[in-house]
Amino acid sequence: MSDIEKPVAVRVTVNGVMHEQAVEPRLLLVDFLRTALGLTGTHSGCDTSSCGACTVLLGARSVKSCTLFAVQVDGQSVTTVEGLAQADGTLHALQRSFREEHALQCGFCTPGMLMAAADLLHHNPQPDEHEIRRAIAGNICRCTGYQNIVKAIAGAAVELDKTRRGAQS
Repeated sequence: MSDIEKPVAVRVTVNGVMHEQAVEPRLLLVDFLRTALGLTGTHSGCDTSSCGACTVLLGARSVKSCTLFAVQVDGQSVTTVEGLAQADGTLHALQRSFREEHALQCGFCTPGMLMAAADLLHHNPQPDEHEIRRAIAGNICRCTGYQNIVKAIAGAAVELDKTRRGAQS
């Protein structure tokens, strides 16, 4: 067995749960999430990092999980689309807004769009339309024309801002 095939122990926290598993060094993060952990919300679309369907959060930053090996996230925290909702099933503001604004059609790009938007709103809680469009530029949608996605992200920003202000009172 060559070194590239020899399993390596990986410890990674995914959606708040610690996982320790031996993986081949060449196993992509997207494949680890989907096959080893059964988190199929993260999609594998183009395998070239062009479509953004595989976008997850590594710490608080969005990354394309088809460009990382599982061993590269050892000791780190990953959030997938399944981790956006609360433990009781309450949807995240972004998920609710995508539903309300009809920001999805086939749904294939939706998990990646949600994760890219979560990164944006974490680092810029009040983005303008240009900033929203720039944040999702690495995510391809073939169905919606993007307008409702932009509206959904802007709507979620407003909702999250109201929640933050209420919590500060």
